[in-house]
Amino acid sequence: MSEKKQKQLIEAAIFAMAKPMSIKMLQQTVLASFTLNKSQVRELLAQLAQEYSERGIVLTETASGFVFMTQASLSEQLACLWQEKAPRYSKALLETLALVAHKQPITRGEIEGLRGVAVSSHIMKTLIERQWVKVVGQKDVPGKPSLYGTGKEFLDYFGLKSLEQLPTLPENQLDAAISAFEQQ
Repeated sequence: MSEKKQKQLIEAAIFAMAKPMSIKMLQQTVLASFTLNKSQVRELLAQLAQEYSERGIVLTETASGFVFMTQASLSEQLACLWQEKAPRYSKALLETLALVAHKQPITRGEIEGLRGVAVSSHIMKTLIERQWVKVVGQKDVPGKPSLYGTGKEFLDYFGLKSLEQLPTLPENQLDAAISAFEQQ
């Protein structure tokens, strides 16, 4: 079968899926009848991404795989298509999520120390339900508090491939807060 047909299969599969598709998933499903290795599939994906780069839809690689997304520059004009408003998250929830993403693994107590206020159970429940935050272990101190980190769903939702793509936090403020917390 031609390369054109292989790209069409990849394109259709990614378009049809409600979640990102990994190279392995593509190889095991729509490309199963071909003997394409990982680098060959990646090359086909790169060609597709290039073909879509100037369109309203782009092929993006996230932590879980490849997905079609609308161009970020069009989001304001496209917002009118959805009747429901996207959920608005509180400043406290977003601060908590930012701390988990940037300082993981981190305990709830450490988050509270850095923020200077208690983290409500509702905030942690919301972050865990959305699968943006998960328990990644326990800290080896008395009481064995849970350590929190982000999962692939967090990266996928925000269209990131890895944590290195996160914007940087102002280190001078964060370092001062961490030092004050550690001295307690």
